[in-house]
Amino acid sequence: MSPAHSLDTFILGDRPVKRLGYGAMQLTGPGVFGPPKSKDAALSVLREAVASGVNHIDTSDFYGPHVTNHLIREALSPYPDDLVIVTKIGALRGDDGSWIPSFSPEALTRAVHDNLRHLGLDVLEVVNLRAMFDAHGPAEGSIEAPLSVLAELQQQGLVRHIGLSNVTPAQIEEGRRICKIACVQNHYNLVHRSDDQLIDDLAREGIAYVPFFPLGGFTPLQSSLLSEVARGLGATPMQVALAWLLQRSPNILLIPGTSSVAHLRENLASGELTLPADAITALNGMAHGD
Repeated sequence: MSPAHSLDTFILGDRPVKRLGYGAMQLTGPGVFGPPKSKDAALSVLREAVASGVNHIDTSDFYGPHVTNHLIREALSPYPDDLVIVTKIGALRGDDGSWIPSFSPEALTRAVHDNLRHLGLDVLEVVNLRAMFDAHGPAEGSIEAPLSVLAELQQQGLVRHIGLSNVTPAQIEEGRRICKIACVQNHYNLVHRSDDQLIDDLAREGIAYVPFFPLGGFTPLQSSLLSEVARGLGATPMQVALAWLLQRSPNILLIPGTSSVAHLRENLASGELTLPADAITALNGMAHGD
C-alpha cells in the first residue's frame, strides 16, 4: 500500500483526477428521491468541493430523479476546465422511489441526452452503464446489447469514455471486448470486500476502480476497532475508512457523498492521513467473508 495524499491523481478515461472526489447522490431528498431539504446548502457543498480542489464529481439523472444534475449545473456551470463529471445510466425511478431497470436502446439513448441537457454539456466525459440484473449487487447476465448502444453513442461523439457499475468480472471481460472500459464502480469498503481480487486485476490494467458506499452507504460503518484506530491517530472513524481505501490500491478513486460542508471538509482531510502498518493490519481483519 502506498501513502495516501489528497494530491494523488489517477487517470480516469484520459484525464488525471484527484483520488478524492465527490458523489452527489446525498444532495437529494430521503432515499435519493425528491429535492434536498435546503437547495442553498446543496449548492454550497458543490461549490466548496470544487473550491477545495475536487475535480471528479459523480452523479446520475436517476438521483432525484434529475435533482443532482440540475444542482451541479446551477452551482458550477460554466465548469472548470479540469472538472470531470461522471454520470451513469441503466435505471429509472418509479413514482414510489423504486429503482427500475432501463436497458432498452431507446431508454439508454434518452438517458444520455437527458444527462447532456440537464448538465448543460455537449459531451459527457464518462458514462457508467449500471447493470440491474440484481439491484442489490452484481449478478451474471449479458451486457452486450446495452453496452453496444452506449458504444454507438460514444462513436457519435456524445460520450468520451465508458465505465461499468454493479458488475461481475465476467461482465467486465465481456464489456472490454465491445469497447474500452475506463472505470468500474462497485460496492466496496473496509467490510464489504468481495472485489479484492478484481481491484488488483484492474490496477494492473490501469483501469480506475470507484467504490460506492465507501463508508457503508445507508448503514454507515461501525466498529469498535475502527473507532480505536481512529482515536490513536487523532482522526474520525470515517476518515480512517477513507484513508484505508486510498492506501488499498492506487487505482481506487473515492467519491464519498455528503450534504454538509463540514462533513465534506472532514472527508477531504482524510487524504492527508497515512495509516501505519499495524493499523492497516488490524483494519484488514474487519472484512466479511463475502
